[in-house]
Amino acid sequence: MPNDEEMTEALQIDLGLIGYAEAYALQQRVVAARKAGAIEDVFLLCEHPHVITQGRNGKREHLLVSEHVLRQKGVEYYETSRGGDITYHGPGQIVGYPILNLGAIRRDVVWYVRMLEEAMIRATAEFGIAAERVAGKTGIWVRVGSTEEKLAAIGVHISRWVTSHGFAYNVSTDLRNFELIVPCGIADRRATSLEKLLGRNVEEKEVAPRIAKHLGQLLGLEMREASRKELLEKLERAEQAVMVSA
Repeated sequence: MPNDEEMTEALQIDLGLIGYAEAYALQQRVVAARKAGAIEDVFLLCEHPHVITQGRNGKREHLLVSEHVLRQKGVEYYETSRGGDITYHGPGQIVGYPILNLGAIRRDVVWYVRMLEEAMIRATAEFGIAAERVAGKTGIWVRVGSTEEKLAAIGVHISRWVTSHGFAYNVSTDLRNFELIVPCGIADRRATSLEKLLGRNVEEKEVAPRIAKHLGQLLGLEMREASRKELLEKLERAEQAVMVSA
């Protein structure tokens, strides 16, 4: 883990409720600017309307209903470039997209995924819940009886050591939506949520800052909250500079 003397600033942006396609387009812009060294590291936090996404290693048979049924239910479907299998995003779930120059932090993809897990494990512990890793199953899990239930999923993409995509953490998610899929391709495990585990109402704003805090500490980044407007202005300046130099 980087030490405090190596802390560099990263922008922490809360996008609120945003469609998956719009968020993905924004990610692509940030990734391009980060690769060009025209913007600092960025951590996007958001919530998506109902959507199912399939990673590049996913199997279509893990979608248990037809796309017609998805349309009837108002659930969008996208194939993506991230790792992992199939997952659901929706209201009550924190989705995090860290767009970082991992090359300047540590050139180790497995370590990076472990740090995403660790940040969520530490944030969950602040609510008195012991989340854990399960060997061979990426994400974080909570032991329930003789089995484990999944609290958060991870699927990342790395290009020229710049990260994109990220994690999805269930805060107050309607868990019935996971019945549309085989979550992450694991048929014998169910999803859970922090709200279900605590037996009380929980808002995303109670959880997201904790995840950001721990992730910053683990990666040696000082998270600075910034507005979407500030991010878009930075991106526009970066893109104009590229056009001028082209």
